[in-house]
Amino acid sequence: MPAEIEVIDLHKSFGSNHVLRGVNLRVEQGTTTVILGGSGSGKSVLMKHMIGLLRPDSGQVLIEGEDITRLKGRELDRVRRKFGMVFQMAALFDSMTVLENVAFPLREHRKDLSEEQIREIVAEKLALVDLHGVEDKYPAELSGGMRKRVGLARAVVLDPKIVLYDEPTTGLDPITTASVDQMIIDAKNALGVTSVVISHDIGSAFKVADQLAFLYKGEIVAAGPPEAVRQSEHPHVRQFLQMWFGRN
Repeated sequence: MPAEIEVIDLHKSFGSNHVLRGVNLRVEQGTTTVILGGSGSGKSVLMKHMIGLLRPDSGQVLIEGEDITRLKGRELDRVRRKFGMVFQMAALFDSMTVLENVAFPLREHRKDLSEEQIREIVAEKLALVDLHGVEDKYPAELSGGMRKRVGLARAVVLDPKIVLYDEPTTGLDPITTASVDQMIIDAKNALGVTSVVISHDIGSAFKVADQLAFLYKGEIVAAGPPEAVRQSEHPHVRQFLQMWFGRN
């Protein structure tokens, strides 16, 4: 049975900057994989390859066994419909209400739905992330954690198989960070989605991950269950993790 996502010997350079240097990664269906690494390690570039926003210099990205590096146009759009994306700062439209933000993908891709059906689906997805009665509020009226939850509701409104999270806890206080961590866990359990999180937040990574993949200088240098990665002998992984576990 193919993995939900499989990255095989992926290389990507921008001019003389070799960002990905033969990345190999396997993400199984219904699991949460956290790609951990420092700034400039290539995490965002790897995620952009997973959704087909970048094409590699060489290598493959398989989504449910299909190599998307060969796809273009409508065929690539078809595969992208399998994804939902939660952006770093939620990326909500400030001039739109919560209802309008969450409904945006439905109005773009589900022209068959009535306004009443759209409202019902939006309410259902908001309830899934434990938000009620916020449809008429604007993003500026919400806390940081609530904006993240609205972002997740929008990401799953089309019932994707895979949800990508881009640095979901960046800039959040510890209480809100814990809330976002729980949101990721709850979404996996309630929806059965496959989740990929890119992060440099070690505490969050060890809380939400079924699998960790540590990216360093464009290569996965440690991968596996969190405790296995914690025992890695790679010097940079040990140094990176020591900054967290050394004080906890």
